[in-house]
Amino acid sequence: MIEVIPAIISKSFEELKEKVKLVEPYVEWTQLDVMDGIFVDNTTWPYRAGKNNPSDLKNLKTSLKLEVHLMVNKPEEVIDDWIKSGVQRIIFHYKATDKHGEIIEKIKEAGLEVGLALNPETSLEVVDQFIDNLDLILIMTVNPGWGGQEFLEEQLGKIKQLRNKYQDVKIEVDGGVSLETVPKIIKTGANFLAVGSAIFKSNNIKETIWKLKN
Repeated sequence: MIEVIPAIISKSFEELKEKVKLVEPYVEWTQLDVMDGIFVDNTTWPYRAGKNNPSDLKNLKTSLKLEVHLMVNKPEEVIDDWIKSGVQRIIFHYKATDKHGEIIEKIKEAGLEVGLALNPETSLEVVDQFIDNLDLILIMTVNPGWGGQEFLEEQLGKIKQLRNKYQDVKIEVDGGVSLETVPKIIKTGANFLAVGSAIFKSNNIKETIWKLKN
């Protein structure tokens, strides 16, 4: 089954709420892209607001399940706040920390799902030691930090290799996912699609999500 997960880049909590409402009727999950301006050279809520306060999410009244994609340096320093924020899944970047096991253990002990994100240059081998404790692996098909980038075709082989190696793992693809790139992404074995620009720049969000799913 293919899961379409709208990926929200927001500069404020108000923008986050508005975008959630746009997609809420059509999906089960949405992704919150969180950037600290250090790990990537962009900033989003909550860092953009001048305060890192994930607990604001408790004021987000939505029926959607939430995953947070932490594009932040040293996620171990903020992971406790995100665990308490009310999200159901936390994805952090392999390249952002050397405390992978500690972070994974904390998230799992809290009863949440955990995902590990790999940048385009990051080798698949890094997941081997953690795979038994991961719910999801996120393959970046652009360099993280900005929406609307062009899909990196060379990452298709990486997705296929991962699926062949770990047949039961959830594989999420993030970056340049569109109606044009989705068929080849699905063919390689990915089953979760994080989609930003293709949804939020669409003239008909409902129709675009339906087409992505089908």
